[in-house]
Amino acid sequence: MYVALTFFGLLILGLPIGYVLGLAGVVGLLQLGGPEFLTMAPRRFFEGLDLFTFMAMPLFILAGEIMNRSGITSRLIDFANALVGYLRGGLAHSNMLASVLFSGMTGAAVSDAAAFGNTMVPAMEKQGYKRPFACAVTAAGSIIGPTIPPSNLMVIYGSLMGVSIAGLFAAGILPGLLIALLCMCLIAALGKRLGLPKKEGGPSLKLILTTFRSSLLAILMPAMILGAILSGVTTPTEAAALAVLYALVIGGVIYRTLRLRDLVEMLERTARITGVVFLIIAAASILGWWMTYVQLPQMVASSFLALTNNPEAIIGMILLLLLIVGLFMDINAALIILAPVLVPLTNAIGMDPIHAGIMIILTLNISLMTPPVGACLFVLSSVTGEKIERISAYLWPFLLVQVGVLEVVQLERTPR
Repeated sequence: MYVALTFFGLLILGLPIGYVLGLAGVVGLLQLGGPEFLTMAPRRFFEGLDLFTFMAMPLFILAGEIMNRSGITSRLIDFANALVGYLRGGLAHSNMLASVLFSGMTGAAVSDAAAFGNTMVPAMEKQGYKRPFACAVTAAGSIIGPTIPPSNLMVIYGSLMGVSIAGLFAAGILPGLLIALLCMCLIAALGKRLGLPKKEGGPSLKLILTTFRSSLLAILMPAMILGAILSGVTTPTEAAALAVLYALVIGGVIYRTLRLRDLVEMLERTARITGVVFLIIAAASILGWWMTYVQLPQMVASSFLALTNNPEAIIGMILLLLLIVGLFMDINAALIILAPVLVPLTNAIGMDPIHAGIMIILTLNISLMTPPVGACLFVLSSVTGEKIERISAYLWPFLLVQVGVLEVVQLERTPR
């Protein structure tokens, strides 16, 4: 009770989530047996980060920063526009397709939202698209980043739950592509109703080949990362280091668009993003140890199973819980707190941990687009100056589509 009061009280007061998790965990330790239990706090704080696979996160973030700063984003957008730009709502289609290409480099939705908020949204607005709609398309495409590998959420989940990160990467490809395909179908369906612009003329084979050649090195990067991991040649951490080296060679040697000053700024930004995520992970490990000690996962599993033995109903309750939590909490913190609680429950109904992980991650990704704590909405609002409520008015059809993909994923992975 005291732990819950501390957690929600501090959260309502607006304290950063990392501090909320750590202080709630300390209260739980005091509740167990007094000051002597406090010695567990610093131990768990450091042991929570003592995983080799966590090194992949800052490396993937840095690789994405380098690719973005070196102009790779604009090259990918040009290639995507050459492929689908002639359709009605062509730039919206290009936005979604570019999100698929860019997702194989960053693994972070916020990075994608920031990159395309600065590039695609102004371009769409210039061609006659309403800015709230352009932001909604960008937000919908941004969650493809942490779904199609590499994905920082998959690294966290795999590290915490002892699940193959390579397996998670492989399992995330199809749902991510399905999201992109259905969102593009939605854009096509809304084309005439919203009066989306249509470029005159048809596809140009010459333009497609030219832009493909220009962006080929960038397109090869995801194939290199996944190929190295899935073939067993490298670990995810080693593949992330190779991605950084590859990005540096492309940006600094081949395209020659990187300067030393840019590298310093990118390292600083990577350190800030990584520091926030790692603080959440370390602090959550204190709370996680307390939950394990008091057998909270077992109690939650017993409570759910007491309500029903139907696997579909249990999975439905899990998804509803994740969507509600995602409305108010950072998804990294939500994953760290809830995965150890919910995965034993999915194990109890016979669900594979990799399938459960994809389901949980996809659900939390969707919450990146939902107010009041949708990180991608805040980023786009900050970058473009558009109000969150105006973006949300155009975003709800995309949310319905992505919830539909989530339903397909959970039905496909429900044990028979």
